[in-house]
Amino acid sequence: MIDRNKLKVFEEYFLKMMDNRKNKLHPFVWIHGNPSIGENVYVGGFSEINANGAKVIISNNCDIASFVAINVADTHKKCIGIKAESECKDITVERNVFIGSHSVIKGGAHIGHHSVVAAGAIVDAGYFPPYSLIYGNPMKIKKGYYSSRRKSV
Repeated sequence: MIDRNKLKVFEEYFLKMMDNRKNKLHPFVWIHGNPSIGENVYVGGFSEINANGAKVIISNNCDIASFVAINVADTHKKCIGIKAESECKDITVERNVFIGSHSVIKGGAHIGHHSVVAAGAIVDAGYFPPYSLIYGNPMKIKKGYYSSRRKSV
C-alpha cells in the first residue's frame, strides 16, 4: 500500500532537487516560464517546455510523447560569441496535434491543428498548415497529409 504522505514529501523533495515545479501534466515534465497549456493535453515524462523569453501556446487535445523538447530559446550564437543574448521566438501548437517521442520543437514553429510530428523530428521555425505530417532531421513536411484520411468522430 502506498503511503500518500510519504509520496507527497518525496514529490516535493524531488521537484526541489530537479529545479522543477509541480504541474498538472506529469512530475517528470520540466516547465520553464509560463506556457499556455489548453485542456485535455497529455505530456509524457522527461519532456521539457521552455517558455522563458517568448510565448509557448499548446492548444486543447494535444498528445505530446515522452522525451520531447519544446524550446523557444536558441543560444548557439551567444555561446560562440556572435551575439550577446539568446534568440527567443514564440511557439504555437494548435489543437489536436500529436508530437512523437524524442522530437524537438524549436522557437518560431507554428504547427497547425490535426498535424503529426513524427518521433525524432526536429521542427524548425515556420508555419505548418493543418493536417501536416512533419518528420525527419532534416525536417520534411507533407502538407495536408492527414486531411483526406480523417474520419468523422
